[in-house]
Amino acid sequence: MTGSPLAFLLLAQDTIASDPWDLILFATPITKIILIVLAAFSLLSWVLIFWKWKDFRQVGEDGNEFVAGIEDADGLGGIYQALTRLRASPYTRVFRRGVNFFTELRPTALRDEPGSAPGLTPAQLEALQLVLEKELSEERDELAHGLHWLAIIGSVSPLMGLMGTVLGVMNSFIGITAQGTANIAAVAPGIAEALVTTVAGLAVAIPAVIAYNHYAGKLSLFTGELEGFAAEFIGTLAREGRV
Repeated sequence: MTGSPLAFLLLAQDTIASDPWDLILFATPITKIILIVLAAFSLLSWVLIFWKWKDFRQVGEDGNEFVAGIEDADGLGGIYQALTRLRASPYTRVFRRGVNFFTELRPTALRDEPGSAPGLTPAQLEALQLVLEKELSEERDELAHGLHWLAIIGSVSPLMGLMGTVLGVMNSFIGITAQGTANIAAVAPGIAEALVTTVAGLAVAIPAVIAYNHYAGKLSLFTGELEGFAAEFIGTLAREGRV
């Protein structure tokens, strides 16, 4: 029996666990493997949480700077001049892409007086809207990069913990059969060890799920702001008779 999984199980059950760390130190190999994987998930989760926290904080600062930079801008020419003074951000990239595409359609637009040149045709206006939507979608996807891993970790970690618990309970019943007794001393160590993976899975998943939902809400607000600014750009062109 020496060296077999059953022998390892009986040895682990003979060891008295005085605290939760003993349950981990004297756990079966499959439990240790699951705990190692969960530890890796936890490390990745916290790296992503702090990374996205930094990204969204930067985006918030960029948004405030962008609003402050263009609020006094006068018309399309003023907006273009303001964009040249602002640092690169999702907001400036969307606006700059829209202005550049508009000037490709109307090369002298920034020099002409508002309303002095023919406006965009319906087809050109639709193309401009598509360009703005494409740039907006790229900025949203860039900011959302990495969030799907938080969703994966938040959904998979509890399942891995549950799998470890089920395997631990199975091993407990194997130990009961091997020892020929069902008293609490024979059952408790295996059950306690089995529950360790469930606790670990929940400890990994809860922060990941909270962070994912928090950042998903911020991403939705960011997308709404960009859509509003893109609509404001079209509105500026309309007010100046350029569309």
